[in-house]
Amino acid sequence: MEKYMNLTLIWFIIGFALFMLEFAVPGFILFFFGIAAWIVAVITLFIDISLNLQLMIFLGSALITVALFRKYLKDKLGMYRETPKLLEDEFIGKVGYAETEISPVRNGKVDFKGTSWDASSADTIAPGQQVQIIETKSILLIVKLI
Repeated sequence: MEKYMNLTLIWFIIGFALFMLEFAVPGFILFFFGIAAWIVAVITLFIDISLNLQLMIFLGSALITVALFRKYLKDKLGMYRETPKLLEDEFIGKVGYAETEISPVRNGKVDFKGTSWDASSADTIAPGQQVQIIETKSILLIVKLI
């Protein structure tokens, strides 16, 4: 019985770690892998199955839950994609401050509205200088020196 509890605990911890990683990684995918790990944890609590079957159940249930529930949950949780116009109004033309050096060959960080953003620029910008946001590419800000 102790062997089963160890497998169950391992799968439970994996699921919990995936839930926590969901907060750090965008995309709302790791949540479903966490659910899948917990499904395997419950199964291993009651049934002795091989590691190969555990992995197949894990991957299968993760893919099924993503396919069936991701869009529904994103809609219910209000995780809508903003339209490009809303992003333009929110970012384009606004001013921030360089936290690190930014150059054409190396991305850096920009402080904008109290949050640190990844940024790239065609200019060489020193830390502390004011920058203007000229474009966004997902979560990367394209900036120029003011």
